[in-house]
Amino acid sequence: QVQLVESGGTLVQAGGSLRLSCAFSGRTFSHYGMGWFRQTPGKDREFVAAISWNGGNTVYADSVRGRFSISREDSRDTVYLEMKDLKPEDTAVYSCAADLGPLSPLAVRYDYWGQGTQVTVSS
Repeated sequence: QVQLVESGGTLVQAGGSLRLSCAFSGRTFSHYGMGWFRQTPGKDREFVAAISWNGGNTVYADSVRGRFSISREDSRDTVYLEMKDLKPEDTAVYSCAADLGPLSPLAVRYDYWGQGTQVTVSS
């Protein structure tokens, strides 16, 4: 069974930076594309960023492009989301997800999900 555990979420001031981690276990990490999504109460899950199985391709939501960076470290079975110039509207529960298919911003394409980590950006 694939298990995903996010960490790194905390309270941060607007303009600050934060690095989220997602630990993968249960299968071969390098076979999976990975994505980050976020959700605020009362709103649908929103795509943030994704990276292909080999790390060769990435895609970002317009709202975070240029500020966030997704990466993976296969030796640690971990995917990261580096966030810079954080804004109050970035406040959400951030979840990572794993998928065997092509790089995709669609939540429905991902088969495995973590429980999420809370990021709160104060103004």
